[in-house]
Amino acid sequence: MTLPPALSRLRLPVIGAPLFIISNPDLVLAQCKAGIVGAFPALNGREAPGDPIELETWLRRITEELDRHNQANPDNPAAPFAVNQIVHRSNARLQRDIEICHKWRVPVWITSLGARPEVNEAAHDCGAIVLHDVINDRFARKAIEKGADGLIAVAAGAGGHAGTTSPFALIHEIRAWFDGPVALSGAIATGDAVLAAQAMGADLAYIGSAFIATHEARASEAYKRMVVESSSDDIVYSSLFTGVHGNYLKGSVRAAGMDPDNLPESDPSKMDFASGSSKPKSWKDIWGAGQGVGAVHEVTAAAQLVDRLAREYDAARARLGLSSARAAE
Repeated sequence: MTLPPALSRLRLPVIGAPLFIISNPDLVLAQCKAGIVGAFPALNGREAPGDPIELETWLRRITEELDRHNQANPDNPAAPFAVNQIVHRSNARLQRDIEICHKWRVPVWITSLGARPEVNEAAHDCGAIVLHDVINDRFARKAIEKGADGLIAVAAGAGGHAGTTSPFALIHEIRAWFDGPVALSGAIATGDAVLAAQAMGADLAYIGSAFIATHEARASEAYKRMVVESSSDDIVYSSLFTGVHGNYLKGSVRAAGMDPDNLPESDPSKMDFASGSSKPKSWKDIWGAGQGVGAVHEVTAAAQLVDRLAREYDAARARLGLSSARAAE
């Protein structure tokens, strides 16, 4: 598919998913300099009385550092970065965060948990593109009707808040009517899977869990170790922790004193996305991850992970007799 300029000149057709609590400027900068889109949730920039607004501090650092990188490397510029906005009505910070992202002309906006025309309009006003994450075709149609430029299809097996639809079915249904930018999320942790996402009709792969186990990620060493040591059998799908179904590491659930195989359902009316969850242990102690963790074998630098993905992507193309030149170049 024809991609907008912001997404068409990547080293590898990959977006590093915005990880709640975990994604920070160090990780985003490493991802962008390695040639993929780096992203973080606006809510990761926390607040404290008397302190500068951390979101603005982060955007200044990312913008200025990427500008310096691009001036020093005109033949190898960094990929653009993205900020994720939780547009659910419970997010009391949304309007202020939109204004800050507009001021710093964030090039890619990722919206979640609702489709809001006014958010899309603000992004377009500063020249940005908007990708909205969806778990089914019905939500996809609503997002485009309300002004999103593209979609992130969150299929079965994705980390955090995820759907249950097979990626084959979800991409097929979306591509039956939409020819704009589509990224696919769901257990993608190898270069082979990136190519497979393109083969079934997605433009880009959306990778999150593999980047938890990187040096730059703001995750505890125990969390990173658990990602490395886990497989798809170690993932549990539950709505208990935030009111919305998502995938989590069973080991973290056990460590919190619960049985991951016998979890009750949550009350959706108690969702609070402004704070990230409806329960104090969510995300901090109950660790999100997708079914692709079995492909993660070590904690490494983000740039080294991107290098591995690129090698695997090229090897997969070669096995199919395709040109070694990457589709995104």
